[in-house]
Amino acid sequence: MLTGVASRGLPQWSRQRSPGLAALAVLLVLGGALATTVLVMRADERRSVIRVTGRVGAGQPFGSGVLQEARIADDGVSYWSWSQRDQVAVTVATVTVLPGTLLTRPMVAGGDGGAAAGRAVRLGLALKPGQVPYDLQRGERVQLIHVPGRRNGSEGPALVVEEAVVDGVSYTSGSAGQATVLVDSVVAPVVAAHAVSGEIAIAAIRAQP
Repeated sequence: MLTGVASRGLPQWSRQRSPGLAALAVLLVLGGALATTVLVMRADERRSVIRVTGRVGAGQPFGSGVLQEARIADDGVSYWSWSQRDQVAVTVATVTVLPGTLLTRPMVAGGDGGAAAGRAVRLGLALKPGQVPYDLQRGERVQLIHVPGRRNGSEGPALVVEEAVVDGVSYTSGSAGQATVLVDSVVAPVVAAHAVSGEIAIAAIRAQP
């Protein structure tokens, strides 16, 4: 047992706190609360984009019936905004778009930043036998049809251009090997993409004999 003299000789711990440490603790608490608030607010930030509810083949118009609003978090992808639905409705698809797809910029031909609708452009098509009438003539009105290859599975032919005009034809061995057509600038990229793959056929629009 310690005597009175011994107990008076023991060191005493100070309970005083540093004002600087207390202020730092308060700042850390406030900073953590602010960071949590910012994360919660960003999690709630969503934007309205366009979702396609039906299948739209390459070169086919979207129309308003297959466009639906979808609310998503902003992930930086260049989606079409729901506010632009009227603009998208009068454009065509550059690729086959399946139901449930969120519409991105490259999927659409004729949207903002593209060529102006209603302007005719000349487009050259390399053709194989069976893809064009043997007696095709300059000035004829034609339809351009996408005829998918076997690698595209069960996809059937699809009308890409309802009416185009033949601006020139060159013949090889008695059949048309190349044709220049006038098409709307909106759908020209789609036609060109199919033509490169050899999947465009020309059907002449002629009166019944």
